[in-house]
Amino acid sequence: MLIRSLTLATLLAFVGPSFAADDDSPLVKDVGRARPLIVIAPSTVDPVWVNLKKSLDEPANRKGFTERNMVLYTVINTMGQRDGKDLDPQATMALIRSLKLGAGVKSKIILIGKDGEKKLEQSEAVELKEIFNTVDQLPTTEKEATVPVPAPVAEVPPAKGAKGKPAKPAKPPEMPDD
Repeated sequence: MLIRSLTLATLLAFVGPSFAADDDSPLVKDVGRARPLIVIAPSTVDPVWVNLKKSLDEPANRKGFTERNMVLYTVINTMGQRDGKDLDPQATMALIRSLKLGAGVKSKIILIGKDGEKKLEQSEAVELKEIFNTVDQLPTTEKEATVPVPAPVAEVPPAKGAKGKPAKPAKPPEMPDD
């Protein structure tokens, strides 16, 4: 019995991560609402990250960034943030897993559309104007994509003959005699 338990525990330890939910990525909540711009860099002094950050600090570029419904995700040395707010380690790893990048130490800049698909993926420095041009060239259907709002539930009118009185509880069925 002990061997069976150990075998099961070992199997679950190896297979468990593959059962992780696909929707545990923080990108899921942005589908239909925003365009995530993801920057993955090995350090805070990485030239790709430094150039992009400098561009985003300019007021005109920041305004263009928000007008295009974009959010900034950064993963620098395995520490993740969404618009400057820290992500927990599980959310950061889920973000990296959802991008399906594979192994590598190069910096990456990835633009995800409102539909959840990759629109741009670069390994070298990219100008913010190029990212804005990519967003501006997206089809109209992607630009207007939004999350569908559920229809309101209509109230059920009271039954005929009910004049504000509570209904009598139904009589339980009688049990047949044996």
